[in-house]
Amino acid sequence: MFSGSIPALATPFRDGMVDEPAFRSFIDWQIDQGSKGLVPCGTTGESATMSIEEHNAVVVMTIDQAAGRVPVIAGCGSNDTMTALAHMKSAQAHGATAALVVAPYYNKPNFEGVYAHFAYLADHCDLPMILYNVPSRTITDIGPETMGRLAEIPSIIGVKDASGNAVRVTAQRLACGQDFVQLSGNDDMALGFMAMGGVGCISVTANVAPRLCADFQSACASGDWDIALELQDRLFPLHTALFSDASPGPLKYALHRMRPDFLPDVRLPMTQPRPPSRVQVDAALESLGLV
Repeated sequence: MFSGSIPALATPFRDGMVDEPAFRSFIDWQIDQGSKGLVPCGTTGESATMSIEEHNAVVVMTIDQAAGRVPVIAGCGSNDTMTALAHMKSAQAHGATAALVVAPYYNKPNFEGVYAHFAYLADHCDLPMILYNVPSRTITDIGPETMGRLAEIPSIIGVKDASGNAVRVTAQRLACGQDFVQLSGNDDMALGFMAMGGVGCISVTANVAPRLCADFQSACASGDWDIALELQDRLFPLHTALFSDASPGPLKYALHRMRPDFLPDVRLPMTQPRPPSRVQVDAALESLGLV
């Protein structure tokens, strides 16, 4: 159901509000450039600083603008199970293809609590669910054994793996089965992830270089590893630059350089990237001919 380059969409703000015209234009550009899906309201979209109503409105906006051209995987995660369920139900009611649900953060549940969180969501909403494992942000880790148990639930169909541990791809395939969709959550590790059995990437870099990221994923899928390696090397400075300061600050700076209607505004506690980060982003964009 899901494969290829799927951007974790940045959300444009103007005067403190979501900039709907800029966002809709951005979605059209992403689809035209070859992105195979869209993820609104993930970490990159600054969902942590959105109200529930605003969050759901951005998901609806994405679904409406995509108009069935590509699947929409709605960010629905929360450390509160009931809030996550509310997001899932709203996304399902408005036609989302699936939900991306992060492991509960801050609360630090044990493995049984992690399992119970996702199992409860699946019991109360049958929208297909992609687990999001990013222990560097959540502290909580969905281990392969727990993921194997969760994969037995029919509506839990895959994972966005941002564990930073390439070994997990094989461990999760053995625990969850061949049909469990494994999507990389780390652009800089996507080549190895794909070689070990991944099928795509929920990508930060694809916000800025959607065509190159789509070509990279296509090369991996067709086994053209020489081309994939060449594209990996070309994209690597951009992968690095976009995390040279707190994300999504560098990303929004890059997008504003490429698309002037997409303002670089971020919401507190995030701030604009510092000058050394901007210099690094500028160099990466110029090396790829993006500006």
